[in-house]
Amino acid sequence: MPRSNDVDQAELDRFDALTDSWWGTGRGMRALHDITPARAGYVASRTWLPGRQVLDVGCGGGILSEALARRGARVIGIDPGEGAIGAAKRHSRGSGLELDYRLASAEPFSREYPNQFDTVLCMELLEHVPRPGDLVRACAAMARPGGDVFFATISRNSLAAFLAVYVAEYCFRVVARGTHDWRAFVRPRELAAWAEQSGLRVLDVSGLIYIPGLRLCRVSGPAVVNYLMHCRRPGGGEEETSRKAVEALEEERE
Repeated sequence: MPRSNDVDQAELDRFDALTDSWWGTGRGMRALHDITPARAGYVASRTWLPGRQVLDVGCGGGILSEALARRGARVIGIDPGEGAIGAAKRHSRGSGLELDYRLASAEPFSREYPNQFDTVLCMELLEHVPRPGDLVRACAAMARPGGDVFFATISRNSLAAFLAVYVAEYCFRVVARGTHDWRAFVRPRELAAWAEQSGLRVLDVSGLIYIPGLRLCRVSGPAVVNYLMHCRRPGGGEEETSRKAVEALEEERE
């Protein structure tokens, strides 16, 4: 795969070294497995997934991609890491799910597939790239007018540095050591500004509370440490359809 300006080679090498950990029994990827039900639930509560074309940017080993495919989405997962894509493809063969994984990074992919996807996801990736604002712009470009874009990342503050790095990586070891540099974390207002500059409307920002010792995770509260952001690309006449679909889904749950 050609080198891309939106990829940090050191980060890519770090995750490629964890190829066997994506679906293994070790602790290195435990946090991703623990938080995925909450992440998938947040997306499903805010947009219609069955039958929709969903792009998972930075899909890694496919943990979130599989969760969304189980909810009926038609998922394409892209990642610049050969090891990660290999792990995703191997696991999908035994999952009974139809998933399309491709070795690619966001910016080149956005030039090839603009305005293509009903929903674009970029989760736990912004803090690992050299220019996160460019990544946000690429994600926005790949969403159809009226489509949804979801981000998940970690806010940059002292509490987040303590919990997401020291506690998660060194105390509970649910994240591989060296995964995070707290200086690369992204404050909600920074992400919101990049989203708006990319033509997106920010619809929601919600905190993601994770207790690694209990392996509990839920979407709740302010964006203090981990958080999710839901954006929408205006236009296309699909916003009303999307709103009605979500309302119908909420009625089914009542």
